Amino acid sequence: MAAHGALRDRRTRLVREWSRLVAQRAPNASSHDPALREEIAASWHRSRAAVDPHRDSAPAVPDVADRWRTSPLAGPVAEIAGELRSIADEAGFVAAVTDADGTILWTYGGRVMRHRAERVNFAPGGRWDESAMGTNAPALALRERRPATVFSAEHLVEALHGWVCYAAPLRAPGGRLLGVLDLSSTWDRSHPMVMPTVRTLAAAIEDRLARLPAAALPPVTAPRVRLDCLGDGARALRDGVPLSLRPRQLEILTLLALEPDGFTPERLREALYGDRPVAMTSLKAQVSHLRAALGGAVAQRHYVLTEPIACDASAVLDALASGDTAAAVQRYTGPLLPESEAPGIVRWRDYLEVAVRKAVLASPVPEHALLYGERHRYDLEVHQHAHMLLDPSDGRRGITAARINAALSD
Repeated sequence: MAAHGALRDRRTRLVREWSRLVAQRAPNASSHDPALREEIAASWHRSRAAVDPHRDSAPAVPDVADRWRTSPLAGPVAEIAGELRSIADEAGFVAAVTDADGTILWTYGGRVMRHRAERVNFAPGGRWDESAMGTNAPALALRERRPATVFSAEHLVEALHGWVCYAAPLRAPGGRLLGVLDLSSTWDRSHPMVMPTVRTLAAAIEDRLARLPAAALPPVTAPRVRLDCLGDGARALRDGVPLSLRPRQLEILTLLALEPDGFTPERLREALYGDRPVAMTSLKAQVSHLRAALGGAVAQRHYVLTEPIACDASAVLDALASGDTAAAVQRYTGPLLPESEAPGIVRWRDYLEVAVRKAVLASPVPEHALLYGERHRYDLEVHQHAHMLLDPSDGRRGITAARINAALSD
């Protein structure tokens, strides 16, 4: 009873905040009841201009049956469908799977819950991305690329205030987002153990996705954003158009590209500023500018890229990981953001330099050391390594001898 009373109190406070910030469109959403989480307030702010909070159901997408039949998620979901149905029947939930656009492709629920869900079009063909239905768990899981819970009046749309929803992203091998798995029920069934269950079920689906042949997965589309951060002249382009980013924003984008799991605000601040007493508001302003430049492709609260990008430094790491020293040396055109003094960039710069150099020195192929040495004229050990690998009759030994002499004379 105490737990139910706490849920009811939380719901009451959230309804009050929803009425103030959404229904009445309060101009100042920066000050709100602590019961309203920051990511929910941010989602309200993003979506309330496009979504009527008084709409009664999700918009419909026609003919999704064929889309589900051809979805790579269909087979893995079918394999655990018995477990999903058991949870839905015994705990009074509706299970749903969406695609990467937030359109529901599959659901299961008992008669009562299924009827409630159908009233708001939480059913195959219903669109539940943020631009269609505002704040809800599938939309947040898609946007933030991590599990999300939305309780009662945290939903932007009033018709969903009687619900609680738990969602987790479903990724293909390599991290590509394919959709989300969601369990939803009435708000009074909210329980802290539901989210671990959803995460476990999502992991089971992803494990089965990993066993599918590559041909069964959708083709990889080219990233819209390209980042060049090695050597001089760092730049970022979106759809081929250069982005106007300040050096600090390029540093943030580089760190997010190199660490796909992302950063908490506190860890990102340390990576950029070290021990300097820089206000969190300054960091948030930089991230906000970057997010706008990327079309919203940086998640809130836990900073992570929500769209893949092409990055020259990441390509070097991929080549090293696959043992392709030739590609790593060719792609390593210079140090990472050489003008940056941000601690996180310096750590990655040193890591890349050491990793590529060690691969060159371990390689029996003289061309690797020759190319690396061309860009590192005073690296005596690399020149000596190339000289040793070359046949005595190879004319390129004259080049390596000259480089050794220059390095010794420095």
